[in-house]
Amino acid sequence: MAHPQHGVRSHASDTAADWAQRAADLPLSSPDQALTLASIIEKESAREDERPRIAAVFVNRLRMGMRLQSDPTVIYGLGARYDGTIHTRDLTTDTAYNTYTRSGLPPTPIALPGAAALQAALHPEQSTVLYFVASGLPDGSHHFSSTLAEHDAAVRDYLRRLGVAVQKP
Repeated sequence: MAHPQHGVRSHASDTAADWAQRAADLPLSSPDQALTLASIIEKESAREDERPRIAAVFVNRLRMGMRLQSDPTVIYGLGARYDGTIHTRDLTTDTAYNTYTRSGLPPTPIALPGAAALQAALHPEQSTVLYFVASGLPDGSHHFSSTLAEHDAAVRDYLRRLGVAVQKP
């Protein structure tokens, strides 16, 4: 039986090798930061084809000094207090991992990312996207937006798909 630490050490060496081939001008200062970003990408979407675009959202936000506002980081920070639903109070409860209350990346990865998430973190799509929300479609896809107005409209569409009453802005 393989020791679990072997997988972590192996992943760390893969990350270091991939780091040397990363895209230019990433707002990341180390392979550890790349691994942390990749872990967030991993938890945000099960769709491999969306990961480079999700990476673009986070890279663009980091470049602009925007908070990442990633629900999986909130969930990770809540630990056993997470009840299966993210509440407004959870988004405003400060933890070291809450990217709604803190700028930049969390202090450590929130999951063990796969190769596709790591590649996305190191080679994000070239895009102006700053926001994404679940589409509500059965394929698990997301809607990506470059402006807050477009994002707000996408959120309203998502809520309508869920059957939630939505007020116009």
